[in-house]
Amino acid sequence: MRRVLAGGVAVLALAVPTAAQAFTPNDPFIQRQWYASQDRAFDAFNVLPLLPQVRVAVIDSGIDASHPDLRGRIVAARSFVGGSASDEQGHGTFVAGEIAAGIDDGHGIAGLAASARLLVAKVVRSDGSVSTQAEARAIRWAVKRGARVINVSLGGLRDPEDPYYSGFSPVEQRAIDLAIANGVLVVAAVGNNNDAPAKPWHYASYPAALPHVIGAGSYGRSGDASRFSNRDQVYVDLAAPGEDMFSILPRPLTLKFPSCVDQGYSNCGPKDYRHAAGTSFSAAQVSAAAATLFGLDPSLAPDQVSWLLERTATDATPENGCDACSGGRDALTGWGKLNIAAAVRALRADEEPVSDSFEPDDDIVLGTPVNGRKARFHATIDYWDDSVDIYRLKLRRGQRVSVVARTGAGLDVSLVLWKPSLTTLADARAGLRARRAIHATGVAERLKYRARKTGWYSLEVTAAKPGFGPYRLKIKRS
Repeated sequence: MRRVLAGGVAVLALAVPTAAQAFTPNDPFIQRQWYASQDRAFDAFNVLPLLPQVRVAVIDSGIDASHPDLRGRIVAARSFVGGSASDEQGHGTFVAGEIAAGIDDGHGIAGLAASARLLVAKVVRSDGSVSTQAEARAIRWAVKRGARVINVSLGGLRDPEDPYYSGFSPVEQRAIDLAIANGVLVVAAVGNNNDAPAKPWHYASYPAALPHVIGAGSYGRSGDASRFSNRDQVYVDLAAPGEDMFSILPRPLTLKFPSCVDQGYSNCGPKDYRHAAGTSFSAAQVSAAAATLFGLDPSLAPDQVSWLLERTATDATPENGCDACSGGRDALTGWGKLNIAAAVRALRADEEPVSDSFEPDDDIVLGTPVNGRKARFHATIDYWDDSVDIYRLKLRRGQRVSVVARTGAGLDVSLVLWKPSLTTLADARAGLRARRAIHATGVAERLKYRARKTGWYSLEVTAAKPGFGPYRLKIKRS
């Protein structure tokens, strides 16, 4: 399936400013970056904060490493499609500028994350296509180089009803699982419906449609969800500006228009970039927000950062421009519009959730092993971001096992015990179930089974209905 483009000391005690006191960068093009004020990117600070560096990987078309706005902001760059990491298309440089361009340096634009330093992986071929193998190698490279955030502003058309356009890649998923296990947050564009058979298109692209990945959709200056932005009831998590965007471009591209004054900037680039639009550019802002949170508190886990960004988003409603939004989580904007200042304030107020130390445990091979005759687990589950947890337990023929799962109000889970012959949930079917338990909301889930053969069984805990929160699991073997 081909894919195409769609140091320092932490300052944690800054006073929360009023709107009039909020920090404003002196970069001359900041007024063209309408998205910075919409994201409330600098509203939580009185002065530009000095933060520990946070490595953000941009998996894209490469970089113009000599661009003045990126001076001192690139840690490493590598091509995974041959040749150099130089950006000949502009997409990667545009995305990188949104995230990590120098701030308050009196020059050009302002990146949204003072803490961000770039790891650039070129994975886009000259024809604009991407192999998931190259993407996966790039993700693994970024993890080894210390990335805390990985931005993937690419994807392929996903249609769950058409196997040809399924878009799922086990190679991609394994690489992202590795990233999550190493404390990395992955942000991805939900995709544009340019080539979809119908508009609007109601399925987010991969990897946005993978567990734990933040899927970013787009909205425009009016506040309304962009017509091109893919909808999805589950995998659109946040929305950020994605229309009439302004950033940097490789200067070889802008030099093709020598009469344009602002060389190296998107208004002097090819037509597609002069008023750039796409969920690619929305994802970059979410990645910048994540880098800011990691800079403020490097101990945060990826699921804590995603929770902060999602639950502090500004609810999208007709009153703030989203005509088709009715309030609450929806398929157009997910939890709402990115609000960086609100996420920073929530972090300062210690509102982040307890991290789930068992993640990722979303498939058989990743399942949490159950040791001893009796075991208890306290974990979390989320219908939208982490809908499945797997626990693996060894049973002898004739051995009995009992399972009890208890949840709080507003959360409903179901249990399935899978036979040893199932190696991945992608192959799950009724004949491979050993036992399952599905009860009404508010009732503890209970499952009992006597093993018919010896082997490693897999217990699946699934969020049965929309909701999120902690659950307690008790497993007892005879």
